[in-house]
Amino acid sequence: VQLVESGGGLVQAGGSLRLSCAASGRTSSVQTVGWFRQAPGKEREFVAAIIISSLGRRTYYADSVKGRFTISRDNAENTLYLQMNSLKPEDTAVYFCAASVYDGGQYYSRGRYNYWGQGTQVTVSS
Repeated sequence: VQLVESGGGLVQAGGSLRLSCAASGRTSSVQTVGWFRQAPGKEREFVAAIIISSLGRRTYYADSVKGRFTISRDNAENTLYLQMNSLKPEDTAVYFCAASVYDGGQYYSRGRYNYWGQGTQVTVSS
């Protein structure tokens, strides 16, 4: 599975951006898709995830972005999105999309994901 992010850029605090992640390859094996971010000097952290199971989709968010960010997926286009509203300077980071062949627990753990994109920079000015 190959993942390519786009949509990053520079935005003022309070503004919005929408990130996209185009997937190709053996996407039928993917059970969980998510977004992570990494700020300078910090570890990569969980942002949001969608788990796809026979019981339906479940979405999860980090507390720091809950109510401001929305993760969604377009199956027909094999594309994952992250709509980011009310952006804050502390949201500045490189954002990565990720895919996992596992479903269920530890969706917030980097080690759970098998495939990663190259990242896209998001910079929020104050």
